[in-house]
Amino acid sequence: MLKTIQLANGETMAYRKRSGGAQLLLLVHGNMTSSKHWDILMDALDDKYTIYAIDLRGFGGSSYHKPISAIKDFSDDVKLFIDAMQLQTFDMIGWSTGGAVCMQFAANYPGHCQRLILLASASTRGYPFYTDLGTGNPASFKRAYSYEEVLIDTSKTKLVQGFYDTKNGEGLQSIWNALIYTHQQPNAEKYQEYIEDMLTQRNLAEVYHALNTFNMSAFDNEIAKGSQEALLLHIPILVLRGDRDLVITEEMNAELLHDLGKETQFVSLKNCGHSPLIDDLAQLTAEIEAFLEIGGRNHAIKQ
Repeated sequence: MLKTIQLANGETMAYRKRSGGAQLLLLVHGNMTSSKHWDILMDALDDKYTIYAIDLRGFGGSSYHKPISAIKDFSDDVKLFIDAMQLQTFDMIGWSTGGAVCMQFAANYPGHCQRLILLASASTRGYPFYTDLGTGNPASFKRAYSYEEVLIDTSKTKLVQGFYDTKNGEGLQSIWNALIYTHQQPNAEKYQEYIEDMLTQRNLAEVYHALNTFNMSAFDNEIAKGSQEALLLHIPILVLRGDRDLVITEEMNAELLHDLGKETQFVSLKNCGHSPLIDDLAQLTAEIEAFLEIGGRNHAIKQ
């Protein structure tokens, strides 16, 4: 059941809660999704976890009064959410764009996130956005330098936004079949629920721009200087990536592991794409629960 809570910045955040034991787990979704897409994982995880899954600003049931311009806008909302809910310490899982949000949150607000799982996560150096500058010609692709260059792109921004504007669920489904649900798909009823949920997004270009300019590494790129905030993460971290993920490349994953340091654990999920929840829920659940128990405890012993 979707609930809402008012944040101190005037936004309303929607969230789902699965009651359980004393261990708190906060789930942060990625682009084109919301808390809805965590449903089967929330059901599968051990009852000892009390789970909160939020809708980021502009997704699902959350409001979108003020447009976001950076990943930090999302992570600051997460801080306002835990303040409003009076949550102190918890573990986090961030999927795709949600991984960037969780890393930014943990770096800026230490002491709250005890263990972090990055599932098919964006790199510490962001997710580059290449634009055709509205020409429709792939030969003109270049890395976007501004929000305006993201906005006029026809290859992704205008294409997907057009599906949103016309409520074209089949168009969205074709993208997910090509890039995400390449081997396994949800059952027809659940897939339709997911598509209807995707159509609630109101911030597509802004998210593309925020990911393009995100860089918490120690390395500068042509778009953004590295903030070095990745160096502030001193908690147990598990990186999970499907071995056939078409969205998060091996290079992006390597950047993530390099920037987070040698203490970060990595598991390659066998025969999984960008949505291990659908491809192999049992494998994903086993890795999550093992890390939250054994991995986190081993880190504490080393400290």
